[in-house]
Amino acid sequence: MDHLRWLEREALQLDAVRLRDVQRYMGIVGADIRMPLGEPWRVGKRPYGKTTLGTTASVLKAFYLGLSDEHRSAELQQDLDQVRLPSKADRNRALLGHAKSTMPANPLAPRPSGRRHPMMLPDDGRGRLLKKVSTARDRMIVTWLYDGGFRIGEMCGLHLEDLHLRENAECAQARGAHVHICLRETNANQARAKTKHPWELVNGVVHGGLIRRVSPEMIHTYFAYMTTEYPRAAAGDHGMLLVQLTGDDRGKPLSTAGARSMFRRAGLRAGLGRVHPHQARHNFATAVLDASGGNLMIARDAGGWASSATVDEIYGHTDIHDPQFDAALRKVWSDT
Repeated sequence: MDHLRWLEREALQLDAVRLRDVQRYMGIVGADIRMPLGEPWRVGKRPYGKTTLGTTASVLKAFYLGLSDEHRSAELQQDLDQVRLPSKADRNRALLGHAKSTMPANPLAPRPSGRRHPMMLPDDGRGRLLKKVSTARDRMIVTWLYDGGFRIGEMCGLHLEDLHLRENAECAQARGAHVHICLRETNANQARAKTKHPWELVNGVVHGGLIRRVSPEMIHTYFAYMTTEYPRAAAGDHGMLLVQLTGDDRGKPLSTAGARSMFRRAGLRAGLGRVHPHQARHNFATAVLDASGGNLMIARDAGGWASSATVDEIYGHTDIHDPQFDAALRKVWSDT
């Protein structure tokens, strides 16, 4: 709809649109397009991120290729209907991938970037944050983000019944203390897990979901929060773990925006700048990968990623201060 409104502003008919016009629109909404873009569009709004640009490119290609003959531009259809050679990842992903000779290509899609380096908090960030938070609930949030690698939506969506913080719990799905991350569409704070894993209640006990181990320090901060600050009425009203502690909404579920704001304020007070809860997840993933000797499967399951390739792409980097890394460089330098 945004693109159609832009076409109306530019006085362009559908059958008159060319590839350059669509590329110009992509540049206006945030793509790296080197051409005159014309008048500004979406003034005051942030440009699209890379993922949104990729989705926009796919939608626009499907839209123009799906137009009827009356409104279709043959030239634009020919420019959009391109193919490319399949990559190794394409062949591995597809059934009978060895037989594939071409893959559809989209000239509007942004170029793939290289390996991403995660944005992490400094090594002493955890201690500095814990010194600046003022409630047991906030100390629990910081500890669980660092020790459990939770996404903020997963943590704010936890219910008390999801927590099996003891050995050999009734679900019999993990010997150690753990939690079940369950996707619920009806949470009062609209928090939800990123991925859907089947789960069910059996005799009042949660089974299934994404199972995540918890540390002794996580259990300690949980009991400190529950015994000092958690309103008793909240458990009967909604049964969610994180609640608001002050104001007219005391006892109501804490939203993801509220948890992010708390984390950001603590970071500013601690001198860390504008920080985000997801940075603690990056710290967790890197720490697990280092401790496991680079075992991608362990890091994947510990953090709940869907693919070990994601862990490898984002976190599989050599420490440039590692003694072995340093020795290899010094040997090369001495030889040359």
